[in-house]
Amino acid sequence: MGKKFDMKIEKPVQMDTEHMKQLKEIFLAPYMQIATSLIGKQRRAGGNMFRHQMDTLAILIDYGYIDSTLLKASIVHDTIEDIPDFDENVIRTCDYEGNEVCELVREVTKWPGENKEDFLKRILNNGSHKAKVLKCADRISNMISLGFVTDEKFIERYCNETEYFIFPIALEVDFNMYQELISLVMTRRQYLEDSGYLLRKERDKKEQKNQN
Repeated sequence: MGKKFDMKIEKPVQMDTEHMKQLKEIFLAPYMQIATSLIGKQRRAGGNMFRHQMDTLAILIDYGYIDSTLLKASIVHDTIEDIPDFDENVIRTCDYEGNEVCELVREVTKWPGENKEDFLKRILNNGSHKAKVLKCADRISNMISLGFVTDEKFIERYCNETEYFIFPIALEVDFNMYQELISLVMTRRQYLEDSGYLLRKERDKKEQKNQN
């Protein structure tokens, strides 16, 4: 990887005792139990959606977020969207924060009939601060997984989507997440260049123009 794609990412300081104690008091296991319903849902890059929930949780903690509703929502953020006929009351009655957690999950859920662009615009324009932070952590996880995807058109579309919609969200709520997302997009675009995809795309475009 060339130096032009290297970017220094400022990481939060190591978790201190105060935050450790705060995290200790957050009961995440009931939400993990709900999320195990996603174990059977495979991901394009391999693994399953349950692991993605855990990865999103870890990214939030990595960036210093210890908010209980945010962490709980990260663990179940794909349940409503990806589990057929999922009963959201399972989240609402999970514990005393269940209603707040469910509302946050609903914010980051793409609803039937809602296209991806409108979904991301909704979060960008109307999402709460927590929803935006959660979406950024979710996208960081997805962008890392994109490194195992070889579908070049999908990679290009996902990078474009990240630049158009997720960059502005991250820039608003967490500059360090924004920096990491930039770095991840750069590595994926470098892959498209190294694979010859961009060259082939430009050649095909010229050929189509000549035919017209």
